[in-house]
Amino acid sequence: MALITVSSPHTTKKGNHTGAFMRQVIYATAPGLAALTWLFGYGTLLNVCFAVLVAVGCEALFLRARGRDVSFYLSDFSAVVTALLLALAMPPTSPWWLILIGTAFAIIIAKQLYGGLGMNPFNPAMVGYVLLLISFPVEMTRWIAPHEAPALSDSIQIFLGQTNVDAFSGATPLDTMRTWAGNAEQLSNQPILHGAFAGEGWEWVNAAFLLGGLYLMWRRIITWHIPAGVLAGLTAIALPFWLFDSVRFADPLFHLFSGAAMLGAFFIATDPVSAATSRNGRLIFGALIGVLVWVIRTFGGYPDAMAFAVLLMNLAAPTIDYYTQPRTYGHKAAHRGASK
Repeated sequence: MALITVSSPHTTKKGNHTGAFMRQVIYATAPGLAALTWLFGYGTLLNVCFAVLVAVGCEALFLRARGRDVSFYLSDFSAVVTALLLALAMPPTSPWWLILIGTAFAIIIAKQLYGGLGMNPFNPAMVGYVLLLISFPVEMTRWIAPHEAPALSDSIQIFLGQTNVDAFSGATPLDTMRTWAGNAEQLSNQPILHGAFAGEGWEWVNAAFLLGGLYLMWRRIITWHIPAGVLAGLTAIALPFWLFDSVRFADPLFHLFSGAAMLGAFFIATDPVSAATSRNGRLIFGALIGVLVWVIRTFGGYPDAMAFAVLLMNLAAPTIDYYTQPRTYGHKAAHRGASK
């Protein structure tokens, strides 16, 4: 009988260290960032650049205050990834101070005060995002209509807070669906709901993040379990409701490609620190995120619920792992606390 051997964390192959993994995540976001810039203007690119500067600065200050080797810990690129994911989720009309508050809170409160990378129980980027969404709901819901992006000069003025944002902003597909759900006539008259196969413009953003997510799976940076769980859970609950009442409830394809489903499934929910770790646990963890996304989108107070769903399941991840760890070889007891 052949025995399967797995190397310990300290004996992994050359290049399989945290910094290398994080750089692959950064590369994988490039298609999504390009799609957001193409459809919504340079605002997202400005958000990303400024958020990375703030994140690295905050991380360096607190590492020095804690007496840690600044260059060593910054080389893992975890602060850059946190800033990048937060900035990608932010509206392209975000002013600089909004990015500053969200990024600083994510790095300082949600990461460093817990002890740094590997110690945080919640996804730092989503903690920063939820803080901003609750505290500044108006600024966090100002999105630009797809294909109507302002020029670079206008984007810079918006970022600096020197331009009236309302002149450029418009409703997202999820906002529009939530507003007119149940009204067939109004839904048919909303162009943003009728793209090639989902919400106009947003379908291509999600397709780009899907491409990046598949790249991460191909490079074995993430496994398929959590993304598959998120997308399957979202589809499984959306489908029967849509079949029951297609005017009141959006179809599964709309849910998958009109919000942050792909970004959340492949880049956010897969955070190895705050997610479930067992194989079955990852599937359950992902599926419950998908279900929560649909429930909050449909009945809650926020059109897109990925951040809330991920944070709620971060809280449940230890319990999921407790009940889904494979039993010890040679033991029949299923209860993890049982002793033989």
